[in-house]
Amino acid sequence: MRITILTLFPDMFPAILNDSIIKRAKESNIIEFEIINFRDFSGNKHNTVDDTPYGGGAGMLLQVEPIYKALMSVSGHESALKILLSPQGKQYNQTIVKELIEYNHIILICGHYEGFDERVRDYVDMEISIGDYVLTGGEIAALAVIDSVVRLLPGALGSKSSYLHDSFYEDSLDYPQYTKPREFDGKKVPDVLLSGNHKEIAKWREEMKLKRTEERRPDLLDKNE
Repeated sequence: MRITILTLFPDMFPAILNDSIIKRAKESNIIEFEIINFRDFSGNKHNTVDDTPYGGGAGMLLQVEPIYKALMSVSGHESALKILLSPQGKQYNQTIVKELIEYNHIILICGHYEGFDERVRDYVDMEISIGDYVLTGGEIAALAVIDSVVRLLPGALGSKSSYLHDSFYEDSLDYPQYTKPREFDGKKVPDVLLSGNHKEIAKWREEMKLKRTEERRPDLLDKNE
């Protein structure tokens, strides 16, 4: 997969993209990144990409022209899935993640300031929000999308089964998990996990997934009704 990022702050990305699972996926040629600063397409000597909104109002808006030119400069932009990161977008979830991994090329457009000129939306296929809150810019949202997508790409985690029990993968939360020591501060590992009875362990885990989801995220269960 190839992911292109359009941003005003390219220096926000290297630390995350060059570490951990994402770094290994890059080294294994599972994922390829391209970072473009759309300030380079401003077309003016001051490299400004924002201006005051028509009709008045607080803040500055990103102009459509530099974003459009940056987008058009991307090789293969015609067939790529073009995503705008915005608090007004569809709320991001694991279902969308599983949809995104089907694409060979994704372009993420990071906003900043008060928002975008509305005409930017005419050039994208999807608008995504990572939650009902406002960030300074779309870079953190883009990194959340990248991390969630890369870990599902074949080979990125080394074993497909390692993500099949993740929270939200099947619209439920994960079951409780334990490791050594067997007892700590009076708190013991459930006996069933020490029994060696894989059938009973699987049954317990399914029961715990349902219980935890009912207690913490009953809305996930409502989606399946």
